[in-house]
Formats: sequence, C-alpha cells, structure tokens
Amino acid sequence: MQHRQCEDIVADRAPMPLIHVDESAVSGMSAGKLFNGAAAAIVLFCLFAPPGTASAQGTPTSGLPVTTVHVDATPGHVINSFDPDSALGSSIDVLSRLDIDRVYTPHIIQESLSAGWGPITYRNNTELRMAAWHWTENGTWSDAAHRSGYFTGSSELKEPIRYILAYALPHRGFASGGDRPVPGPNLSYWKSNPYLTSKFTGESDALHPQWVVVDLKAEKPVSAARIAWASPYATSYRVEYWVGADALDFDKGPKGEWKIFPSGTLNNAQGGASILKLTDTPVFTRFVRVVMTESSNTCDEHGSDDVRNCVGYAIQQIAVGTIDRSGAFTEAAKDPLEKRITFCVSSIDPWHSAEDVNDSGNYQHSGFDLFFTSGLTNNLPAMIPVTMLYGTPEDAAAQVAYIEKRGYRIGYIEMGEEPDGKNTMPEDYAALYLQWATAIHSIDPKLKLGGPVFEGVNEDINVWPDAQGRTSWMGRFVDYLKSHDRLSDLSFVSFEHYPFEPCTITWKTLYTEPQLMKHILQVWKDDGVPKDVPLMVTENHLAAQLTGPMSTIFAALWLADNVGSFFEGGGAAFYHSPIQPQGVQDSCLGWASWSNFVSNERYDIKGYTSPYFAAHMINLEWVQHRSGVHTMFKSSTDIKDNEGNQLVTTYAVHRPDGNWSLMLVNRDETNSHTVRVAFEDSRGRQTASFSGPVTFVTFGSEQYVWINDGVNSHPDPDNPPRGMTMAADAGTTFTLPKASITVLRGKLAGTKD
Repeated sequence: MQHRQCEDIVADRAPMPLIHVDESAVSGMSAGKLFNGAAAAIVLFCLFAPPGTASAQGTPTSGLPVTTVHVDATPGHVINSFDPDSALGSSIDVLSRLDIDRVYTPHIIQESLSAGWGPITYRNNTELRMAAWHWTENGTWSDAAHRSGYFTGSSELKEPIRYILAYALPHRGFASGGDRPVPGPNLSYWKSNPYLTSKFTGESDALHPQWVVVDLKAEKPVSAARIAWASPYATSYRVEYWVGADALDFDKGPKGEWKIFPSGTLNNAQGGASILKLTDTPVFTRFVRVVMTESSNTCDEHGSDDVRNCVGYAIQQIAVGTIDRSGAFTEAAKDPLEKRITFCVSSIDPWHSAEDVNDSGNYQHSGFDLFFTSGLTNNLPAMIPVTMLYGTPEDAAAQVAYIEKRGYRIGYIEMGEEPDGKNTMPEDYAALYLQWATAIHSIDPKLKLGGPVFEGVNEDINVWPDAQGRTSWMGRFVDYLKSHDRLSDLSFVSFEHYPFEPCTITWKTLYTEPQLMKHILQVWKDDGVPKDVPLMVTENHLAAQLTGPMSTIFAALWLADNVGSFFEGGGAAFYHSPIQPQGVQDSCLGWASWSNFVSNERYDIKGYTSPYFAAHMINLEWVQHRSGVHTMFKSSTDIKDNEGNQLVTTYAVHRPDGNWSLMLVNRDETNSHTVRVAFEDSRGRQTASFSGPVTFVTFGSEQYVWINDGVNSHPDPDNPPRGMTMAADAGTTFTLPKASITVLRGKLAGTKD
C-alpha cells in the first residue's frame, strides 16, 4: 500500500469542521456505512494503524531520529490559565456602507464564525483617523442653535442603529502629523483639547503642557518663528529646537533632546500675530517645538456660553525660518523633492458641527444594534471602544447606557485608540482616562476599562523625558494612575501586534515570533503594569500593511506560534484580525488577503486562506470553547537547524475535558520531524505518556499551497486539516510534516522513575 494513498484519502474530506472517527465509533458499524467503496479499508488502515508499525502520519519511523517533547506537568507549575470563550477572539473594523450591508448577512456571519474564534473586539478606526464619531445621530449639540459644538449621543431607545458616521474636526486646523486624518471642509485653526486643562483635570496647566511640533523634513537654518495666535492664546510658552535623530519616533524612541532657543522663553505674552527672533545665529534643525504652559483663558469664536470654548490654546498659523537685520521673516525653504512640512500636535479640540459629517458611504462603522444582534458576537460579551481622544466623557457614558439598556453584553471597554501613533503624552492620556472612567463607572461601576491600545510595537514606547528623566510611556501612565490613587480603574492593558515589516519577510522571519511576543509582554510588566492586570492583544496580524505571506502557509505557522507564545508569556486575551472576508489585493511580496477567506470585492467566498485553517487548529483542536478554563504548562523540544534556530515549537494545555493537548509547530520548510512526548512530574518523580486513544490532527504545506496569480490568486491544494485517532503508549512516536501545525490530544498513563 502506498502511503500517499493514505494521505490523499484522509485529506480529501469535506471542509471543516473536521470530524474525528475513533475505534469505538466504528465498533459494530460496517465500513460501508462510513465510507464508500473499496476506499474504506485503506482509510481504516490509515486511521487505526497499529502502534509501532507506523507513525501518526502514516510514514514508517524506523531509521528516523526521534526527539522528545518535554512537558513539565508538575502540579503547581501552571504557567497560565485561560478560558477560550474570553481569551481567543477576532475583530471587526471600519467598512463602507455597502460592505456593512454585505458582511452582516447570515451567510457571511456563519462563514466568519466558522473559523472558530470566540469573542469579538470592535475597532474604532474613526478615533484612529483623528475624527469624532457619532455612535448615534440621536443626541444634542452644546450649541443647539447652530448644530455645532460638543455632541452627546442620547441613550434613548429609538430606531436600531445600523451605521456610525465620522465627523472631521475643524479645530485640527493645520495639524497633519500622526495618523491620516479624516478630511473635512471647514478646517480652521488648531486648538488643544479643553479636557486637558485645569478646569477638567483639577491640576495646574503646567502639568499638561500642550505643544505643536513643526517638522521641516530636513535640517534647515532657523532663527525665528511667526505665530498667529487665536483665542485662547498662550501667555507663557517657549520655543525649542531638537538636537538628535527623529524627535517624533516614539516607537523606536526619540534619540536626542529639546533645547530652548536663546530668546525662546516668553511670559506675559499678549497673543495676536507676531514674529519672534529666537537667536542671533541660526540653528540647523529639523524639528521646532512650541510648548504652552499658561493660557489666557479667553474665549474662541464660538462664545463664552460653554467653558470649553475658553480654555486651552489656539493657533491660527505657525511658521519657522530666519529673520534678517531689518526684521524681515523668511519661511524655511522647501526642496521640491521633500515631503511637505507637517505639524504634529499634543491634542485636538473635539468641537465640530453637523456640516463636518463624512457621509459618503465609503467610511462607516457598524451600528451597535446591528453589531450586537447580527450574531457576530457569537453570543459572548464583546469588547467595545469609546472615543476618548476626540470625544467627551458624557458621550462615552451615554453610549454605555444605551448598550446596557438594550441588554447587550459588554466584556471590556477600550478607552481611545492608539495614542502612541498620535504622539499623545502618557500624562495627557491618563488625565482623559480618569475623566472617562469616572463618567462610565457612574453608569456601571462593574465595567472593565482598559487601554492604551498601542500600535503594533516590538519594543517599549519611549517619549521625551519628563522632569524626573523618565521616558517609558507605559511606566509614566501607570505612575500617573497610581499617584491619583486610581490604578483600580485599569482593568486591563491592551496593545496591537504587527511584528514584521511587510516587505522584508523571509521564511527565517518566522523563527523570531515567539521571542517578539514574549519580549513585549515582559516589557509592559517591567514598565510597572501590576501582575493582576491582564495583558491583551486586541488587534493582530503579520504586519500593519498587506503583505504576500499573509495568505501563504507562513501565516498559518506564524499564527499558531503567535497564539501559543502569547499565552506562554502570560497573556490574557488574544484577538486576531479581521473576522470578515476581504478581497485579494497586490502587495510588495505578492497578492494576498488580510482575511481568512479568498473572496472578491462583493464578498463572494471562493476559498479559505491559511489563517482560516490555523484558526481551526487553534480553536477546534488545541483548545475547547464552551468548556471552561484551560491550564497551560511549559513544554519544549530541542530541534534546531545549523544556525541554532528552533525548528519545532510546542504549546501544552490541560483541558477541562481531562485531555492533554499539544500544539506543535514544525517551522522546518523542507523536513519532517519525529517526536515522542514525555509528561514529566518533577515533584512526584514520575514520567507519563499518552495512553489509549490519541487524536492526531495536522495542517501544513502538504494540504495548502498559495498560488500567486494576480486577482486570481488562490490556494492549490486547498485541503483542510487531516486527522486520525490512534492507540498510543509510551513507545508511540509522532511525525510532524514539514511546515505544519500538529495537535496531539489524549489522556495519560504514568510510570515511576
């Protein structure tokens, strides 16, 4: 009998879910009832080959080296515990109105959930794009007569909410740094967030200095600044220049320091438009910063009826350059090949009007009623966002009140979206966080709040040093909460994980994932996140931009390692992105899809990508949803290449059903590896092995190969995981196919050492 026959027949079954057949199920039932034709005998041999005659793969093991997988099964040596129904989920993000209509259909919902993920997290792309969102259009404006100001949604139950709209922020003004802002027709001046002033923080404005950074894109001579202040203006401020590398790269950490221009400190300033001579001799610099510490508290153009119009700082225009002896100002020259000058700001006033709505249909969020009633939440509590950087605490509280009045289940609330991408200072984020936490907990004190929803980073986020020289964003955020005796308001810490540069991925990149994930988890702990505060990955993929490996077998192996190393490193909840189909598109490393599916722009699903099958291996084979808490134990094996790269990784859990479940990732692109498994109890000096029926399921390059063919890119072969049940004992070995994920699941029998 050819072993290829075994592989083909077992693989050529219907798509997932994978149905396991064991000997007890076959007992008393004719083969004809299970399988058609003469193939039955072949399949039964493949599934139930006697132990010792073949490995679980169906390939003879004689002559192949056998390596032991060591599982530290010592009672008390649990390294993590988690319930998949709260710990393994997916996400939904911004869509067009047409896409929302296509996604929220029974067929697409069913397909989306079929990947096996449990809970879902709702991503707030509007906040990401520096805009205000209206989770409902039913609400009130602070300036009702002009339908403008600060909008607060109504918790009154009216027509179900299907779409959520974004609103551009007029007081973004000239600000263009950070994330790509939602464009708006009425951009006026820049104004800082009023909720960062003493009126709302209860602290001196000097503790929350607001700033504007002018990025000239290259070092240029600077000796003067031209500032046209609006109201309120700064009565005390300073103008600084940067010495060092990129001043705004918080992900890698700005290397350098701010220095005040010789004539750059101003007190008792009067506002208006002025040209400031900063130094006699021009300084060559790329970055210039205006730091504001005391406000005139004069009201802006919207009047004095609302105190939010009268606090903070506002600038109409700002430019830097040189000044000659006659006092003539010349703005810094721009080379035609340079990118345009950008302006990064500390915060933005969330004031806007009804005219600033972005209702083209190309940029929408799912309405909460649609989201919660569609089935997409999988009948589990969902993680939802509240807009914080560009919203109001009253609006966030109203949103929560509305959702709870509807009876929808909230698991967690994420506060804001990616403050590090907007260069928000940790103390500013923390001051907003506490105001929002107070408002939300006044509605429901039991709700679990968290953040900061960092961008996908592999290292600590470092910012400009504070007065004590501290640079860690997370460390300073935690310290702020502690100093205000409000650390209890932080129920979890969330971050995104996009570990790789999209155009530099090679096969060896795969070997780095477990270390990257465990490292960043340790970074947050070292920054001071308390041990009892869960760490969560709430958005996740290979890279922040589309890349070809997202649809190859690479992505499946990476995802398995990603999940396994996250929980092994002490993580609490993991959400893979996204849950819905997306079309195949071109990228720097070939055509691919972000999603679990091969589909077109109409969401017609034509097949599955490798992350879909990896999700099955994780959610339907390795762990057991709807069953309870799993405990994780350390496991390892010593299979390396000549360069010392770990070729096989392993993740062991003890499930509520009593089974031990091992997920083994063979990252060797060209070779299979044979292993036996030893469960070691150092306290009882016992070693156990699988005993009795063991489920063996594998998915890898033998089932799936991505064909890069432009818009017609697809997998071929495109087979689901292949599984069998076998009788195992201490001598049983298991062969892991090349480039594969394998799950072994069964119960143990022990022997004394």
